[in-house]
Amino acid sequence: MATKKKKAPRPAKKRQAPRPQRQQPESLRLRSMAASFTVNNLDKSVAWYRDVLGFVVGERWEDGGKVRGIQMKAGSCDIMLGQDDFAKGRDRKKGDGFRLWVATVQDITAVAARIKERGWALDREPSETPWGDWVFAVTDPDGFKITVVQE
Repeated sequence: MATKKKKAPRPAKKRQAPRPQRQQPESLRLRSMAASFTVNNLDKSVAWYRDVLGFVVGERWEDGGKVRGIQMKAGSCDIMLGQDDFAKGRDRKKGDGFRLWVATVQDITAVAARIKERGWALDREPSETPWGDWVFAVTDPDGFKITVVQE
């Protein structure tokens, strides 16, 4: 005759505080965000995001057999690169007044070192901000500024 094992008593469930009511009408709640940059030289920008920062190439958009844009992916984040048609002039400045903040759990000192090994200068070496984040900064070939934050 087999003996039955007694089950250990289950611990009592912790009572969670009720969630506060959501604002009505509801505020916007996003799950992801992607940036789109118009660039002077699409091939050069794709190479920089891929070879210097470490993005991977995603989708390609063509118009009349000509590549007009390329999605660059890093984790769950996307940067869409679009070839400028220069309708607003070839000397149009890009990236002014704009900074993209991106977060990673990777060691940003190592990420920054890889960028420098690949021949690109940092705007800011990895360092602590006055509010306690650890960051470095870099500017892409078109002048778009990117700050990388270590979570």
